[in-house]
Amino acid sequence: MEPELSKNEIRKDVAQSAVEVTATTVGQVTMIITGAVKDVAVAVGGLATELFELRAAAKRAEKDLPE
Repeated sequence: MEPELSKNEIRKDVAQSAVEVTATTVGQVTMIITGAVKDVAVAVGGLATELFELRAAAKRAEKDLPE
């Protein structure tokens, strides 16, 4: 015969499970947010590179214009 759990043991087990599930979910959400921030940084960096290249190309084109 298995020993019966007290109400306090049951509450402790429920609280422990809730903390574990919450920690796991927070970790997953943190990874998602971190990935999204990284992706945004890469996209903004790519945009900045393109803008610098366009500016440089425009300056080169202006030099080639007859005066």
